Amino acid sequence: MAITRRIRVLTVLLWGFVLFASFPAQAAEEGSDYDIAIDLATMLQSARAVIGENQELINDPAIGDKGLTGEVVQSRAIEKFTAAKGGEAPDLSSDTLKSRLLRAQVEAIHQVVEENQDTINQPDIGFKGFVPAVFARLVNEEFQRNMGEEAEVKVTAPPELIRNRKARPDDWEVKAIRNDLSAPGWEKGAVFSAEAEKDGRPAFRVLVPEYYGEGCLSCHGSPKGELDVTGYPKEGGKVGDLGGVISVTLYQK
Repeated sequence: MAITRRIRVLTVLLWGFVLFASFPAQAAEEGSDYDIAIDLATMLQSARAVIGENQELINDPAIGDKGLTGEVVQSRAIEKFTAAKGGEAPDLSSDTLKSRLLRAQVEAIHQVVEENQDTINQPDIGFKGFVPAVFARLVNEEFQRNMGEEAEVKVTAPPELIRNRKARPDDWEVKAIRNDLSAPGWEKGAVFSAEAEKDGRPAFRVLVPEYYGEGCLSCHGSPKGELDVTGYPKEGGKVGDLGGVISVTLYQK
């Protein structure tokens, strides 16, 4: 049975996406599967925002070394995460499941940025293609390589909005997006969670919706079909439309 989390609506802008911060009426139990999933989504959003805020720097052809190292992005992501959690810094040193997963995610953030230093620092080229969506996908892939037996994180979307086949939603995600997150009566920003199998394994699954903000529309807005800076046709989206979903899977033992 699906367990939905109704939240107090607090609108924030995080690199283009309008997010409705996840503050359940009753706080999730510390270390619960729901709590862990929300923290993983929040850390990914925080790191992606750092990359988003630095797009002008990354794409500046006149600057070589941008100083945007793995350590810098990791540190700023943790700062944003801490702020989003009301000043509560992540525990990255204990042996709890939550700590181990967050530690692996933070390490993935660091590694992806370090592996892309040549791209980030390449002079005489404007648009580098190291955009938040690409960064998030690479972080999630690295995280899965290390922690895939225990958890997965994916950024997906309604099927008609998918640009990369690797991000396609599975059948469970499609059903939840269509029947719940996109339903007329669904509270904007409410997180969807349920116990559901993934790849034949029992799991606790969470979908955190994200909505288009003004910053998203340069690539995803109008006119529909016009090519954006990345070479993809625009989707004709509007501010407030459901633009993506952070899907977190925690496998059950």
